[in-house]
Amino acid sequence: MLSIASFIDHDSYQIIHMTDQTIKIGLVSISDRASTGVYQDLGLPHLQEWLGKTLITPWQAETRLIPDERAEIECTLKQLVDEVGCHLILTTGGTGPSIRDVTPEATLAIGDREMPGFGEQMRQISLNFVATAILSRQVAVIRQQCLIINLPGQPKAIAQTLEGLKDASGKQIVHGIFAAVPYCLDLIGAPYIETKPEIVLAFRPKKH
Repeated sequence: MLSIASFIDHDSYQIIHMTDQTIKIGLVSISDRASTGVYQDLGLPHLQEWLGKTLITPWQAETRLIPDERAEIECTLKQLVDEVGCHLILTTGGTGPSIRDVTPEATLAIGDREMPGFGEQMRQISLNFVATAILSRQVAVIRQQCLIINLPGQPKAIAQTLEGLKDASGKQIVHGIFAAVPYCLDLIGAPYIETKPEIVLAFRPKKH
């Protein structure tokens, strides 16, 4: 399959993609107990199901289930970017204030640039459901041409932060973070992705 070629007009932020390609998406569930079989991991199947119903673009999952060990988290994220070639990585778990929660530290350590808006918006969304959302420490970074986002550990919270809030009629009240992911990937030279608008309406600037 041909690689994607992108040309960016920085004055109009217009991006023209010459061809599409299957995007590799890393899905990393971080849990001491799930990784040792104490209980079944729910994060990975939930993320795969959500992406399967949301993305129109062909994609391939690279899944990892690992313990709350900073060195292993860092190694896993670097391997998914540098060796496997993922352009998007979603992690779940390990973002609270407990001593074993080290996902944000590991993510920041291997990132080239931080993208603080993702964590800010996730906490803002979650505060509509639970007051303890202020205790979450999710971060997002860019490493090379890959966007890495820490998501909450609970499957319900994952969907809420990705999709945002809608009223009874389906009108978007608060945007979820995934609405900004496709354009972010455009800007860092990653493959072009499209979403089903009834689930996530991806934002891209209008072409002039």
